[in-house]
Amino acid sequence: MTNAMARIACLILLVLVSSAALAQRGGTERRLYCWEEAGRKVCGDALPASAVDAARTEISASTGRIRGQVGRALNEEERAAAEAEARLAAQQAEAEAAARRRDMAMVESYNTEAELERAYDNRIILIDESIKTSQMGVENLRMSLLTQLRKAAEAELQGQSVARPMANNIVSQHGDLMRQQEILRQQLQERTELDADLQEARARYRSLTAGNRSRD
Repeated sequence: MTNAMARIACLILLVLVSSAALAQRGGTERRLYCWEEAGRKVCGDALPASAVDAARTEISASTGRIRGQVGRALNEEERAAAEAEARLAAQQAEAEAAARRRDMAMVESYNTEAELERAYDNRIILIDESIKTSQMGVENLRMSLLTQLRKAAEAELQGQSVARPMANNIVSQHGDLMRQQEILRQQLQERTELDADLQEARARYRSLTAGNRSRD
């Protein structure tokens, strides 16, 4: 390549680069910004630092059309509230997704409603047996405590003081009775909730499988 041809090639390259740069600059739309400052509307082609957090309208300088709206920056309290709301929404979405996964797993695990009920029946049998055991425990502890209280009362009626071992035993048995009664209360509550869960699961199963039954 001769020197003349090399110079021509360089000039062509410079022209192409300059044209691309001009086209890029020409493609950037010039905008005007309007915002409120001290209770009055202010507009300008540049946004000052004092207005960065303010609500503003962005307008095309060439057409006069509104190109965008920017809300004001949230304060600390508003940001905290927005973040809490976003977390709550995310938790609700996750809970709904988990419920859908459970529903699909239930449909895939049980071919019929009877199979679903049998699975719950097994849990019901276990909790019922636990309730019977706790009821027997409560009754035995109550009878034992009553026996100790009668002996203590007879000793006092005869003018004798209640022996320390007996008094300690009464306190201990009373504590055991209170704990066993609390266990029984929790078991009875669990049994009630299990019945409600079964009713809800049965309704969900029927709803989820209704489409399959209608197609069959």
